[in-house]
Amino acid sequence: MARSTKARLRRSVSPETPVVDGDPGSDAVDQAVEQWQRERPDLDPSAMTIFGRIARVFALSRREQARVHEPFGLTHAAFDLLANLRRSGRPHRKTASALAKSSMISTGGVTFRMDGLEDSGLIRRIRDSKDRRVVTAELTDHGMKTIDEAIERHLELFQDMLAGLSTTEQQQLATLLTKLESSIADHLQRQTPAE
Repeated sequence: MARSTKARLRRSVSPETPVVDGDPGSDAVDQAVEQWQRERPDLDPSAMTIFGRIARVFALSRREQARVHEPFGLTHAAFDLLANLRRSGRPHRKTASALAKSSMISTGGVTFRMDGLEDSGLIRRIRDSKDRRVVTAELTDHGMKTIDEAIERHLELFQDMLAGLSTTEQQQLATLLTKLESSIADHLQRQTPAE
């Protein structure tokens, strides 16, 4: 990891995840596991290492994404909606319900996001001529230019944050995270009562 990246990581660690001895890798996650091992040796807190790291990586990367999106006047939610429209291909248009489904949020959440993006001139709303309840969001030229520039910075950030991992390690991590996601989905399905 480059020295400037380590320094930025140290500055970005929140008070909830303190750095121990100046090492951003030795933190509250390690401390919590060690303390549980000491206080309750009958328990296995090793899963805390995994889920604690995931939570920490998410918080740190989300903060960096906000920093990258800010010059474009975009929140993470706005970036996500614009990216969703851009990657859908021509005519870069989707209904609010399709956006909700592919973004995993409610249609109300999409409507709220669309309000701000329309006010900023990044999207336009089009009402269905046959059913006025159906609303479609479409990227404007300004929206297209904005998301094209923002996605370049966004992906550069991701590459920079992954610089400490080899290509093979990145592929292994992606595979393991996919497997973990599937394991969690299986857990959730087991918790849902049968109808």
